[in-house]
Amino acid sequence: MKRHINVPIFIPHLGCPNDCVFCNQRIISGTQSFVADSVIPIIEESLKTVDEGAEIELAFFGGSFTGIDQELMEKLLIIGNSYLKQGRISSIRCSTRPDYINDEILSKLIDYGVVTVELGIQSMNDSVLEASKRGHTSEETRAAVKLIKARGLNLGGQMMIGLPGATSSDEIECAEFIASSCDEARIYPTLVFKGTELASFCDRGEYAPLSLDEAIERSAAVFRIFAESGVKILRIGLCDSENLHSDETYYAGPNHAAMGELVVSEYYYLKLKEAIKKQKKVNNSISVKVAVGHTSKLIGQHRKNKIRLRSELGINRIRVVESQDIPEYSLALEAEERT
Repeated sequence: MKRHINVPIFIPHLGCPNDCVFCNQRIISGTQSFVADSVIPIIEESLKTVDEGAEIELAFFGGSFTGIDQELMEKLLIIGNSYLKQGRISSIRCSTRPDYINDEILSKLIDYGVVTVELGIQSMNDSVLEASKRGHTSEETRAAVKLIKARGLNLGGQMMIGLPGATSSDEIECAEFIASSCDEARIYPTLVFKGTELASFCDRGEYAPLSLDEAIERSAAVFRIFAESGVKILRIGLCDSENLHSDETYYAGPNHAAMGELVVSEYYYLKLKEAIKKQKKVNNSISVKVAVGHTSKLIGQHRKNKIRLRSELGINRIRVVESQDIPEYSLALEAEERT
């Protein structure tokens, strides 16, 4: 299988019609401004570091790509399309808002070779969307999804955990919608950045960010929906950078450099625990088959999952075997002789 590599072009906040309470794209992306003439040098520099034979995708991230000035959008698409025609990249994707999708926009994206559109869905609860000042409704999301799928494009859905007023049930509902309609997903636990309205909410006691443990637990619940529905999980948590840890930018919330690893480990812990409990009798020694490369994910950081299962279920020995026959994020449990 060819290695997939994204060449990201960040367009901070361009095209976005409003300020969501949680948003500071300049901090999140690490990009303070955007100069269109810098795009080709960025691509060229990135291509120098790519292994021959890799599958390279140009990705316009960070803003609402289809909402930016149409002349600028077309200029960027022309650049991307030129690299497609040269065979130097294999595809183009962009991220945008549900309310900035229509047939005319989709036709233009397709004409220039865009194959994937990622939608910032965030929530399917209108009260949560309103409290977050998203500026669109769940119905607009449904309409955008329908249009995108009708045109045969690959669709990614981005959602957030711990938004103002959101419950775990709301997040499950959003994940189920994404699983039923999207090909890919990203999960972002809500962080609070300085200078955002959400930081003001915190100051006034109107919003309490999730703890790290809460964020892991709730993210693992939606991760499971995606994993068991066959939805490709692209990312959990924001890309780690100095901006996410600086006292000048970070205010509060479940900020961890290994958020994705912690969430996947929690998912495996819950899945293995359920499998053990389903046995007619619980042996104190088990063998677990997982996909190749997933041993550390199942065991957990600092062997956390093994320690918990020993404490809660009396499992003294867990032997993990990697197998090419086990699909990613699945497991097969076998009891061993008592010791």
